[in-house]
Amino acid sequence: MSFEFIQKLPTPEEIRDEFAVPKHLQELKKERDKMISDVFTGKSDKFLVIVGPCSADHEDSVCEYVERLSKVNEKVKDKLILIPRIYTNKPRTTGAGYKGMVHQPDPEKKPDFRQGLISMRKMHIRAMDVSGLTSADEMLYPENWGYVSDILSYVAIGARSVEDQQHRLTVSGFDVPSGMKNPTSGDFSVMLNSVYAAQHSHSFTYRGYEVKTSGNPLAHTILRGAVNKYGRSLPNYHYEDLNTLLTLYNERDLENPACIIDANHNNSNKDYIQQIRIVKEVMHSRKLSSDIHKLVKGVMIESYLIEGCQKIGDGVYGKSITDPCLGFEDTERLIYDIAEYE
Repeated sequence: MSFEFIQKLPTPEEIRDEFAVPKHLQELKKERDKMISDVFTGKSDKFLVIVGPCSADHEDSVCEYVERLSKVNEKVKDKLILIPRIYTNKPRTTGAGYKGMVHQPDPEKKPDFRQGLISMRKMHIRAMDVSGLTSADEMLYPENWGYVSDILSYVAIGARSVEDQQHRLTVSGFDVPSGMKNPTSGDFSVMLNSVYAAQHSHSFTYRGYEVKTSGNPLAHTILRGAVNKYGRSLPNYHYEDLNTLLTLYNERDLENPACIIDANHNNSNKDYIQQIRIVKEVMHSRKLSSDIHKLVKGVMIESYLIEGCQKIGDGVYGKSITDPCLGFEDTERLIYDIAEYE
């Protein structure tokens, strides 16, 4: 075979035992999980803002970011629920480039998955502790769920993963809200089929076991824009897109119809400053239609301490080494503007 076996990785149980979540943070997660789940079931009318770096590349700067975010949260918590975006796996279109902390705990050094799993877990726990907020991550590798199931309050399945059988079936066993993004083609039916699969019970093989899941009623859609056959970005956050999604939801037997709008990626054509305009348009659409207001439960924003992006090795603290992000000052103003809409 052309596989070179580098090292045997610790199991999720071993990692969780060695880097356990303190009791007070376990209680925090229970509270936050319920608060966020209540938004999707309709028990709460608060609006979700999932916000943070494109990729969480450095523990100190990420934790400084979420600590600042917690102070903003105190001012808007009667209307909004802020969920730090702490993405430790980064999907790559061509397979090239930085793939996230789990691959490379130090972006300037070679991959080390053992240390990556440890660094990822330590960062998530520290972020919870300094901010009082529980976070979101992307489940790029479904077999890694056990490493983070006791620390995440929200999970996203990316555009390149949403059609994959193992991702869909694994999400059916998650106990937190899980957003299924539209594929890069933009096909809404593929996205909704993924939600249907995730909401139902399945039997399958997982990490060497035969397992059965109960289904995840909190699985929902994320609109992140699309790419046409010429490689051009096509946004799908407009009023008409949301109405179309609502119609398609109504044609299907799905629990808790809900949508999150990803303001970056192909919705903004990765022009990060456009996220401000896009979010405000989404908020306006919610004002125009009570049905859209009920459907759209939140937005995703890519944001870091310093706006823009840099190359690996440039050394600017708190600036993205993957896609460009809003800076913190613009993000703070935008969050206050979102709260005013509510």
